[in-house]
Amino acid sequence: MSTSRIDTTVAIVGAGPSGASAAYWLAIRDIPTVVLEKKHFPREKACGDGLTPRSVVQLEAMGLGGFLKSKHLYYGLRAKAYGKALEIPWPKSPEYPDHGYVVTRYELDQAIAENAVTAGAEVLQGYEVVEATRSKGSRIESLVAKDKDSGKVVEISAQYFVLAEGANSRIARSLGVARDRNEPMGMAIRSYYNTDRSNEPWIESQMDLKDEHGHVIPGYGWVFPLGDGRVNVGFGLLTNSDRWRSINTTHALERYVTEIGPDWGISTTNGSKPIGGKLQMGHAVSPRSGSNFLLVGDTVGSINPFNGEGISYALETGRLGADVISYVLSHPNTDLSRLYNSKLHGAYGNYYALAKRFVKLISEPKIMAPAIWMATRNERLMTPLVTVMANLFSIQDPQVGDKLYKYVERLASLARVAKTHS
Repeated sequence: MSTSRIDTTVAIVGAGPSGASAAYWLAIRDIPTVVLEKKHFPREKACGDGLTPRSVVQLEAMGLGGFLKSKHLYYGLRAKAYGKALEIPWPKSPEYPDHGYVVTRYELDQAIAENAVTAGAEVLQGYEVVEATRSKGSRIESLVAKDKDSGKVVEISAQYFVLAEGANSRIARSLGVARDRNEPMGMAIRSYYNTDRSNEPWIESQMDLKDEHGHVIPGYGWVFPLGDGRVNVGFGLLTNSDRWRSINTTHALERYVTEIGPDWGISTTNGSKPIGGKLQMGHAVSPRSGSNFLLVGDTVGSINPFNGEGISYALETGRLGADVISYVLSHPNTDLSRLYNSKLHGAYGNYYALAKRFVKLISEPKIMAPAIWMATRNERLMTPLVTVMANLFSIQDPQVGDKLYKYVERLASLARVAKTHS
């Protein structure tokens, strides 16, 4: 079978939120962009479907505010543990709205991809990239993709490449990209349930889940109302500590659904088929870029280790990658890899370092359980911790860095006290 050829300025592997975001921000600058997506939209994804204010800002900037207004709006987080519940509104700041939305990835990803097409990008659905051809060093020459429907093979030549493949990242791995196994790793699983509480104005997080032996798990359960008669119910495990590797996430989700079933009017027998996936967090992969390519979204491990949130960081890193490529195109002597890594570190380095420290801290049940107990009984403590965990500090606050360290230190102090008295 003959191979056809496509020549473009930027080629993107993956049309999820990060790839489609990059495509949009490139296309509105009139930079020729081709996106290769191995699935057809709409398609299911393992996700909590919750959009925090960080996500809302990015989506509105891409002109998707009207799309969001047709979806379920919520005002903040209901944190539950040990029989207590605190409803914590999203903080007010100049950068972020005081609300979020819950939107299925089935709808969201298609909307973002179509928005990129409207901006001028070309999105080829059903094309799986099977190979990246390389020259000397870390430079990609072209991609080879196969149309899964027709079997047609296409070679895509570009000046720059964006890898937005998700956590599995086949092409990135072929280029030598690997996750640091000493850093936190997450797992998540979710299902949909019909309920008469679908219009709740809060997303809910259960912070005191236990394994089959009664030990508190370093993770949480969630209930995110969709406003359409359903809720997204899931379980996330936020550490790769050896003691938790044997946890069966499907069984953990079943235990959680059984626990909350009477309150939400759901049961383990009336949910959709659960789907799950890995959570690469805190940019714990390397290399994150090469001489003419860069990684974004889940491929670069952009998920927030504090809470497992990924969509806002997928959108942000896609935009950041587009900004870097746009700059390099007009400043051809610029080292793309050095610039991109510098921008990533500037935007997330200190925050993710704190977050990874937090994840390692809560891996110890004797620390985690008392700290959660105390936090859910103290709104003055819980409110700033939710702000930290959702990364919603105002960047206009000159003391934002000091406050981040202060709040994490408060949690560490609680943990040390808890451990001393355990």
